[in-house]
Amino acid sequence: MSEGRIYNFSAGPAVLPEEVLREAAAEMLNYRGCGMSVMEMSHRSKMFEEIINEAEKDFRELLNVPENYKVLFLQGGASQQFAAVPMNLMKHGVADYIVTGRWAKKAFEEAQKYGKANKIASSEDKTFTYIPDCSDLPISPDADYVYICENNTIYGTKFWQLPNTKGKILVSDVSSCFLSEPIDVKKYGVIYGGVQKNIGPAGMVISVIREDLITDDVFPGTPTMLKWKTQADENSLYNTPNCYCIYICGKVFKWIKNMGGLEAMKKHNEKKAKILYDYLDNSKLFRGTVVKKDRSLMNVPFVIGDDAMEKKFIAEAKAAGFENLKGHKSVGGMRASIYNAMPIEGVEKLVQFMEKFEKENR
Repeated sequence: MSEGRIYNFSAGPAVLPEEVLREAAAEMLNYRGCGMSVMEMSHRSKMFEEIINEAEKDFRELLNVPENYKVLFLQGGASQQFAAVPMNLMKHGVADYIVTGRWAKKAFEEAQKYGKANKIASSEDKTFTYIPDCSDLPISPDADYVYICENNTIYGTKFWQLPNTKGKILVSDVSSCFLSEPIDVKKYGVIYGGVQKNIGPAGMVISVIREDLITDDVFPGTPTMLKWKTQADENSLYNTPNCYCIYICGKVFKWIKNMGGLEAMKKHNEKKAKILYDYLDNSKLFRGTVVKKDRSLMNVPFVIGDDAMEKKFIAEAKAAGFENLKGHKSVGGMRASIYNAMPIEGVEKLVQFMEKFEKENR
């Protein structure tokens, strides 16, 4: 860790690989001898075309994206896709939602504006601390798709087994587990995620959409910019995209490839998470909040159970160089987001600090 840098456990915008930040800093004023920054570059230029094409190529290689899927770099973040998904997919006006956290709930509520959204499973009864059994769900016969949020940033749960959609299209918001492990893209109709957690700076979503789902047959009144076909036909360049974000994401894709790809990244993330979960499982002061089999590798919520003590811990952790450990305002407690770019030493040092705090405050 460079001098002056802290360990940033933010849920997003989140930590980026230091190596990537250094490269971007070196190229800030003069990208590869062109005399200007990528921030100043025309999105129609040959140079930017190379940047976006290479980013997409590397992304496809990392995720092994089949040829019949489009990769789109879109603005508006994941939240804008809460509307874009039903607008583009609700051909029969029906969709099934599995609600396992705040963002799935928001997507479910948004979908109700465009058709009949059915909540076919939920873990709200136990404050979203588990993933419901999705092996035999009451899938609606006329559902256009089944929707999940695969990793729940706020509550720290993860779908380790995809739901049985009984032949229906699966749509998944993967914002907080994007590129943290290998996935089989063919099992999904649509995958999308905001990049600001695991891939790049805030302000963009990457959507991977099976080509047969990209049509002109959309919800009446769908804005031109929210039609996937508009974006797909122009290869994400219908209007000026988030050029600098695409550039940084491209560098992160290279960094992941250099780390050994998604298999290696998963092992790296499992090792980090084990360090923290093992401590929480044995601590007499701190405890994790998630059912063990459903724990996320990316977001680890934990509590002490005493508001004053939790405030003290967060303040002392901040003073010691551990930032953004406060839990989401809707749930309180603490949360450590340990995305790809968080080094193992960051988790090790956090656990050492927690051990010290526990000894001093038990």
